[in-house]
Amino acid sequence: MGTPAHEHWTDLTVRRPDDVRTITGGRVSLSWQVEKRAGHVDRLMNRTLPADFPDPVERGDAGDVLAVLALSESMRRDLTARRAGDIREALLLGATWTEIAAAIDATPDEARAVLRDWTERQHRLHQREVERGRPLGSDEDRHAAVLALIELADDEPMAAGA
Repeated sequence: MGTPAHEHWTDLTVRRPDDVRTITGGRVSLSWQVEKRAGHVDRLMNRTLPADFPDPVERGDAGDVLAVLALSESMRRDLTARRAGDIREALLLGATWTEIAAAIDATPDEARAVLRDWTERQHRLHQREVERGRPLGSDEDRHAAVLALIELADDEPMAAGA
């Protein structure tokens, strides 16, 4: 028995990344996207089974391929959007720039650039939205805290209790 939101998602036809929305218009969790994509991939793989395969199978079609492409792009976008926040979290939990760079197959300076770009965008968002009475993004203190993380040496973890 699923929730109405999951039932909506299960029944939803996906052909574009922007189709990946909940019943209320929000983002769909990665786990739900992976689950839906796996169903389409399974149907496509069934196309390789012999015509006289003894068990009933559902064979994929062009709609399944389009769904796989759209879901893959949606997941890529979601993961990219979360990347800087994950880098920040890793630093806060004691990882070093060298370790983070290895985890994302980049140099420490490339990893820093991801976080720097994100914090600058979040800070600009805050400055713009606070004027509208919606304090979104990174305020001055949070922005300064992230900039301080960026300044850590490659193999320097954040100081405990900082």
